[in-house]
Amino acid sequence: MRYDCALEVQRSRGIAKAADVVAEGDLVVLPTDTVYGIGCDAFDAEAVSALLAAKGRGRAMPPPVLVPHVRTLDGIAAGITPDIRALAEAFWPGALTIITRAQPTLRWDLGETNGTVALRMPLHPVALELLERTGPMAVSSANLTGHDAALTAQQAQDMLGDSVAVYLDGGEAELGVASTIVDCTSGTPRVVRQGAVALEDLRSVVPSTLGLGEAPDEEVEQTQ
Repeated sequence: MRYDCALEVQRSRGIAKAADVVAEGDLVVLPTDTVYGIGCDAFDAEAVSALLAAKGRGRAMPPPVLVPHVRTLDGIAAGITPDIRALAEAFWPGALTIITRAQPTLRWDLGETNGTVALRMPLHPVALELLERTGPMAVSSANLTGHDAALTAQQAQDMLGDSVAVYLDGGEAELGVASTIVDCTSGTPRVVRQGAVALEDLRSVVPSTLGLGEAPDEEVEQTQ
């Protein structure tokens, strides 16, 4: 089923149906501010396995988790540092994914995470409305592994087909660029994928942030 979220009635019905589908353990495609995502209940291990299978991806590449609020960070992440909190408060909702240590008591299986989780709060009204209903969702880019990320619901449907129960069509992705990923699991924040948020913007909030390929002992230009 595909719903045109530009139409108020379809948007309302689509989000309600997508929330039901997620609760039943099935997959949905949703628009985000970066690219389209394929998602499921983050706490349903079978659904996460189905998500990885739909993309043709193994457990060695676990999906990120999208959250509806900045405060959700406290329930999922362990050892939240001032740098992590500053980055989340500055760039969420938005195109920044933060890798943190996960709370060890969480009952989920995202794959081979080594006790970490990649978290993001997207800046998209349809995504946020769905997340308000479902809670945290495991969400990866809506494409087959090795193909470009989908920028429209049609592109996602062409690749993923019947493996997805509901497609939420929010028009063309606004940014069309993946999120920047910052690893905050070992002290100094370090960019591991450059995306929509520029390094200089990260450094304006946390000056010690390391760019791609920079070692901790290298001198990092600080932007005041």
